[in-house]
Amino acid sequence: METQTPDLGHEVFETLKYIIDPEIGINIVDLGLVYKVSLENGVLSVELTLTTPGCPMSNTIVTAVEQILQQRFPAMQVQVELVWSPPWTTDMISEEGERQLNGM
Repeated sequence: METQTPDLGHEVFETLKYIIDPEIGINIVDLGLVYKVSLENGVLSVELTLTTPGCPMSNTIVTAVEQILQQRFPAMQVQVELVWSPPWTTDMISEEGERQLNGM
């Protein structure tokens, strides 16, 4: 996970924690689905992936990311790109995500 502006990156990641993967029940940040956040020329760009390329919730998750970031950062243009490299693995789940998976 990269960010160009540390404070903005932190705010974006905290905002994206409100988006829950509907099939797994854990937010997309703790699942490790958000790969990169950057800001250039007023465009807030987010690169994210999904647990599988055929995920039926892909449009729902991408739209949710766009909407929540446009609400949180109305002065910026939001661009969300779905990427597949590197492929997502369970190793990308944060410690908090693992606790949630294990019901702790």
